[in-house]
Amino acid sequence: MSGYELLARDLAACGREGFTGELHVLGSPGGIFHLHGGLVVAVESPGAPAPEALLLRSGRIGGEEWAGLVRESGGVRWPAAGLIAHGYAGAAQLRVVCAMALQDAVFAVVAGSVDGCERGPAAGPPPAPVAVGEPPTRLLQVASRKLGALLEQPYPVRPDRERPVPASLSYAAGRLGALQRELLAHADGRRTARDLAFRTGRGVYTVTVEVARMLGEGLLECVDAPRPIPVRLPPDGHGIRPREPAPPQPRQPSAPEATTLPRRSPGASGINEALTSEGNGAGTGWKEFFRLRNPTAK
Repeated sequence: MSGYELLARDLAACGREGFTGELHVLGSPGGIFHLHGGLVVAVESPGAPAPEALLLRSGRIGGEEWAGLVRESGGVRWPAAGLIAHGYAGAAQLRVVCAMALQDAVFAVVAGSVDGCERGPAAGPPPAPVAVGEPPTRLLQVASRKLGALLEQPYPVRPDRERPVPASLSYAAGRLGALQRELLAHADGRRTARDLAFRTGRGVYTVTVEVARMLGEGLLECVDAPRPIPVRLPPDGHGIRPREPAPPQPRQPSAPEATTLPRRSPGASGINEALTSEGNGAGTGWKEFFRLRNPTAK
């Protein structure tokens, strides 16, 4: 059974049984279906922008005003009453935003992979619920038709797969729509259609379809993945040899140790010389020695 069939089976069972609670969809990107009495009232998915992102993108409210409303309402995720009371949005506009976010999240779940589903009780009030719930089977059928139409494009793309870049093509900027200009500004080869949807604050389905169209018109292109760089080994076939250590430096010869000279006694030099002369047969040695020591002697 495929992931889509598994999701369809579990959602259909929730509808038949009038289930109230949460259906956690495991996979990539996955998501959470919030049901009340068997009808889907909200869907969360990391693969699609939440309602607050779409509302902030509209320009009716800024980030600081939004944070103030959340604090004022006690930390609720969707301060609908405060938005209406302060005049940031009307009730009809909020209903449209919630419905768009719900359908976009279902498309993101269906366009990804589904590994399994788990039921659970509601952890709290659903975020940004629609006033009238949607039958789960109809939601899946709409999402499936959107995915089929997207894959029939001349350049089909997936929300989380291709990473386009602007094509090197001259075009008149005045002929481009606002969304096209935004996508050209943010497409850098690292962002998928899902990333571009979060970046521009638009629905992931709307952005994915526009990316496919711009690929067909030559405004965007998908570059090939870089080829791996081959590693060339040395010709000896032994791979990379470890670095040989430097040869040891020759040791410097140590200085010779100082020798102790014999201590010289005063007058010893003259006596030794006289004795040496006497011993060598020079008879005048002793006489000359005493004459020098006693100059008054006759």
